[in-house]
Amino acid sequence: MSWLFLGVICLVFATIALVTWRKWIAPWRYIEQLVRQIAGGERPRTFLVDGGTLAQRVGLALESIFRRQQQLDQQIAGRESGTQTILGAMQDGLLVVDTRRYITLMNQTFENLFDLRDAALGAPLLETVRNATLDGLIAETLLTGKPTQSELTLTDSKSNADRHVEVSAVAMKDHTDLTTGAVVLFHDITQLKRLDQVRSDFVANVSHELRTPLSILRGYIETLVDYPETSRGELSRILQVMERHSKRLGLLIDDLLSLAQLESSHTNLEIGQVRLRELFDHVLRDWKEKFAEKNLKVIVDLQSDAPPIRADGTRLQEVLYNLLENAVKYSRENGEIRLQAAQRNSEIVLSVSDDGIGIRKDDLPRIFERFYRADKARTRELGGTGLGLAIVKHIAQLHGGRVEAESEPGRGTTIRVLLPIRTV
Repeated sequence: MSWLFLGVICLVFATIALVTWRKWIAPWRYIEQLVRQIAGGERPRTFLVDGGTLAQRVGLALESIFRRQQQLDQQIAGRESGTQTILGAMQDGLLVVDTRRYITLMNQTFENLFDLRDAALGAPLLETVRNATLDGLIAETLLTGKPTQSELTLTDSKSNADRHVEVSAVAMKDHTDLTTGAVVLFHDITQLKRLDQVRSDFVANVSHELRTPLSILRGYIETLVDYPETSRGELSRILQVMERHSKRLGLLIDDLLSLAQLESSHTNLEIGQVRLRELFDHVLRDWKEKFAEKNLKVIVDLQSDAPPIRADGTRLQEVLYNLLENAVKYSRENGEIRLQAAQRNSEIVLSVSDDGIGIRKDDLPRIFERFYRADKARTRELGGTGLGLAIVKHIAQLHGGRVEAESEPGRGTTIRVLLPIRTV
C-alpha cells in the first residue's frame, strides 16, 4: 500500500513539474531565445508563445518591437541611401572631422581630389591626407570656432598637373555652443585659374601689340614736330613707316573685334548654300597680287562637280583669307600653296598647305591660341596680329566643326578646317 501511495505522490509531483515547465519555464526560455534573435537582427519563426497569459503578452510585445525595429531600419537605410546619393552627386569635396581631427564623413569627390585609396572613417586626417596646410587650417577652425578659407595646390597623380582648390572650413557646434567638429568644403577652381590666366595673358598681349606701333607713331610724330624742316626724302620714309604701323593697328583692331564677336554668345551664322568653286575663285582673285609678289604657284584641288555646302559664306571666306595669309607669309620665294576641299565621311575638309618653314612639334598644339607665335622674332618681322588662327578655330566651332594642323620644320604646314555636312 505504501508503494502505491509513493507512486501517486511521484506522479503528482511529475505532473506539477511538467505543468510548471510548460507554463512558466519553457515559455520564458523561448522568450529569451526571441530576444537573442531580435538583438542579432534575425527574424524569429514565430512570436506565439505557449504558456501563461503573461508570457503570451510578452511574445506579442516582442513582435511589435521587432516590427517597429524593422521600420526604423528601413527609414535609416533610406536616409543613409539618400545621404550617400547626395554626397556622391556633389561636385565639391566634403569632409567632416571631430575635435581630434579624426575623419567622420567624406565623399567620393574628396577622395578623388586627394587620390585616396581605401580611406577609412575614424582615421586621423593628417595620416590619411598628409597635407599639413589643410590640417593646420582645420585646427585653426576648431580652435577659434570661426570660418576659415584658403587655397591649396594639389598635384594630379594621373596627369601630373597642378589642381587649385578653394577650401572653406566651418566649425560645428552643439546647443551649448561647444565646438564638436568641423565641416570642410573643397571647390576645384583650376578652370577659373586658367581662365584668369588666359585673360591676363590676353590683356598683356593686346597691350604689347598696341604699344609697339603706337610708340613708333608717337616717336615719328614728335620728330616731325621738333624738326619741321625735315627733308622730303626723309619725310616720305617716315610717312611710309607710319602708314605701315597704322595699318598694323587697324588690322589688330579689326581682328580683335572679329574675335570678340565670334566669342560672343549672340553670334549668329548666316547659313546658306556655298559653292566651293565660286568661293575658291573669288578668294584666289583677291590674293593674286600677293601670290605674284613671291612668285608662288597655287594649286586648287577641287572636283569640278563638287556639290554646294550649307555654311556661312562670308565666314568661310574669312577662314580662307586667314589661312592664305599665313601660307603666303611663311612660304619661300617660288614656293607652292595648295588649296583643297574634299569630303571625309560626314565632313567637308577645307585645307591650305604650303611648303614653307614649318612649325615645331612642341608648338603645334598651341598655334590656335590667341597671340601665340611659334617663332616670335620671325613673326613680328613678317607682321600679322597673331589672331588669325584663333579666328579660324572659332568660325569652325560655330559651324559645329573643328580644326587640325600638320607640320614639319623645313617641309611646310597644312591647316585643315573640318565642317559637318548640313542636310537642312
